[in-house]
Parts: sequence; structure tokens; C-alpha cells
Amino acid sequence: MSKVNAAITAIQGYVPPDLLTNADLEKMVDTTDEWIKSRTGIEERHILKPGLGTSVMGAEAVLGLCAKRGISPMEIDLMIVCTVTADHAFPATANIICDKVGAKNAWGFDLSAACSGFLFGLNVGTQFIRSGEHKKVVVVGADKMSAIVDYSDRSTCVLFGDGAGAVLLEPTEEENGIMDVILYSDGSGKQFLNMKAGGSAHPASHETINNKEHFLYQDGQPVFKSAVVNMANVSGEIMEKNGLKPEDVSWLVPHQANLRIIDATARRMGVSNDKVMINIQRYGNTTSGTIPLCLWDYESKLKKGDNLILAAFGGGYTWGAIWVKWAYDPK
Repeated sequence: MSKVNAAITAIQGYVPPDLLTNADLEKMVDTTDEWIKSRTGIEERHILKPGLGTSVMGAEAVLGLCAKRGISPMEIDLMIVCTVTADHAFPATANIICDKVGAKNAWGFDLSAACSGFLFGLNVGTQFIRSGEHKKVVVVGADKMSAIVDYSDRSTCVLFGDGAGAVLLEPTEEENGIMDVILYSDGSGKQFLNMKAGGSAHPASHETINNKEHFLYQDGQPVFKSAVVNMANVSGEIMEKNGLKPEDVSWLVPHQANLRIIDATARRMGVSNDKVMINIQRYGNTTSGTIPLCLWDYESKLKKGDNLILAAFGGGYTWGAIWVKWAYDPK
């Protein structure tokens, strides 16, 4: 009997219609379009309206996913939502999305691993497919970063946008799907990239609000150095482990945090620029949303059997790489 694997059988993304351009940011903080583009590669980001939560974007992505695959939300067994901007501390955003889309037969949970969240969620979802417990698992990567960004802090407000992407995992006995996974975490990175208040260790108070401690905090230089080293190294590691040469890789699908980090990862892998998925200029860093949004944007260029290396680095620290053999041709 053939070994059952988990394959991505559909992909869908969603970004809200409202744009925040570099020109807009020039009016808000001391920055310029040239400064932002030369250091990050970002030109614009999509922003979800105030009063709407991450579940709104996730639900749109899931509904589009079901329509594309031709299935009912009632067929979904499990919903995994990878996010650091859940609608609420509880209930889980996964539960809210299930209710919004009508996935009445699914159970679900949220997974928090910062910008590596989608990779962590993809690995977890794969295990439920391989075990035979579930036949249809949806993994959502979604974040409303505008909700936790301080738009008076020019070092961080230029980086982030809002968006969501979702994939459907289904069983396959063909030689494709999620082929290998390498994931890491290192809690000592907490001091460099975090949100200081709002959790059980530092609950909300007048003082934390006045000190702006409910916004994302990032110490740029150590985060950049760690991201370059770890994201590049783990991408090279998964290639070496599986005997993959640069010519065997059809696409590098990197987390969209910074063009310089993406370039360093591609160089470490020996992969040419024409094999690197890049859409950071349009969306900025959507955290857990970046990798599925890349797959969505490039779906028409993917062919069955293509070797993809998905790579990410996030706060915490978290990082990893996944080797995916693409399971279907363009529709």
C-alpha cells in the first residue's frame, strides 16, 4: 500500500481594498518613498478598516478556496489559523472563521509562531492528513498588522500590511505534497521582537497604554542579522538533507519581510532571481500571510511536480523551511 502524504490542492488569498502607499507614509512620519524602497522593497500595503478583525480576511480566503476547489465548507474537517493578531484572546479566530463560512463540521484552533506561523501550521495540518484522521484540512495564514503597528514609529510602520492566504490539504498517494520540514525556535530572541504588554505577564493598564506597549516592538539590527543567517541556513539545510541541487528547485517561496533577506537566502541556496517569488512591493510584510499570498499570486506559473522551498523567519525567534512538491497543473 502506498504511503499517504498531504498535498496542497488549492490556494486562495485575500487583501483588503484600502491602500497605504509610501507617499501616504511620507505625510505621517519622517521618511521617503526612496528610503523605504531602497531598504525594504515595499511600495504599498493593504490595510483592513478599523473595527474589522483578522477573521474577516481569513473567511474571505477560505470561501474563495472552497469555491475554487468546488467543495462545501461543510466538508472541511479541521481549520488551523496561523496569526499573531487574533480577533480576541479567546475564542480562537479559527472558530470565528468556521462560523462565518459555515464550516459546521470542522474543529479548529489558532497557532502563533509570528512570521513562521504558516510553515508551523502547514506541518501540523500535514500530520492530520498523514495519520488518516482527516481528509480536508485548511491552513490559514492571516494577520491584521495595522492593529498592532505604531504609525508614529517610522522604523516599523513602513514594513507591515494586512492580508490572508489559505491552502487546502488533502491526502495523496502520488509522489508530491509536503515532502520534508525543518523547523526551529529560540526564545532568547524575545527581547528583540515582541509586543511588550497585553499578555498574562504584563496585562493591559493605563501605564502600558500610555507607554505604547501594545504595539509591535522591533530592534532592527539583531533581528535583521538573525533573519539573514537563519532563513538562509535552513533553506540550504533542507536542500542538502534531501539531495536537492539549485537546478532542482523550481521556486523559492520566501517570507516577505525585506528584499535583502530574500536575496541572501537565494544566494545561500544558489537559486537565481527568476526562481524567487516576490510580491513584497505590493503587500509589505503580512506576517503569517506572506507565503500563502505568494503562492496565490504565482499559482498560474506552478506546474505539477515543481519543487518549492518555503522559508521563513519570525519573532520569538522562529524559523524554518518546507520542501513542497506541487500537486497540480495550472487550471
